[in-house]
Amino acid sequence: MPELVAGPQPEKETGRLEAFSDGVFAIAITLLVLELKVPVLPATDITPTALAKGLLQQWPSYIGLVTSFFTILIMWVHHHGIFRNICRTDPWLHFANGCLLLMVTFVPYPTSVLAAYLRTPAARMAMVFYSGTFVLTAIFFYLLIIAGFRNKLLGPSASMEFVRKTCHSYRYGPPLYLAATLAAFVDARLSLAICTGLWIFWATTITKNTVA
Repeated sequence: MPELVAGPQPEKETGRLEAFSDGVFAIAITLLVLELKVPVLPATDITPTALAKGLLQQWPSYIGLVTSFFTILIMWVHHHGIFRNICRTDPWLHFANGCLLLMVTFVPYPTSVLAAYLRTPAARMAMVFYSGTFVLTAIFFYLLIIAGFRNKLLGPSASMEFVRKTCHSYRYGPPLYLAATLAAFVDARLSLAICTGLWIFWATTITKNTVA
């Protein structure tokens, strides 16, 4: 990536795009909680023990909520870091960002499927669907980076070190989530563990890239 030539500070054009994206991220992350349902107890067994059992039986929903919540949250943090270095937009960037937002809004659906079927014989297919969603999400995120980190869109104060590290780290996104998807055919729990480990990895990555 060539170094930028110093010049007058251009007006930042990404305000509307960032505001729209923030709204989509906020809605998607809020919809996740709708998967949590109030336990329905038999009229003859409304006791503290029965309620506790009903709440504990929703553990797949809790796991799906936490994993998807932090995945979307970390995507938003990365999105913010990326656009701090971009000052101009063009149709390619808008469409690449739109494709990413499509996947972000879709995440609550595979999360609900996973929560519904994680304790059933269909758990592996539910996990294939869930982790496969993040394969596409990772691809679209990498396309956003390619579209946004073109020299003509970067700001004069853009961190070229951040650009380089982000481009490098995000190459691993699609193959890592593909590994999680393939693992789901063998063991749903293994795939879920990989997906959980990945959002921790991405959280560490954005912290290192920002500090560096």
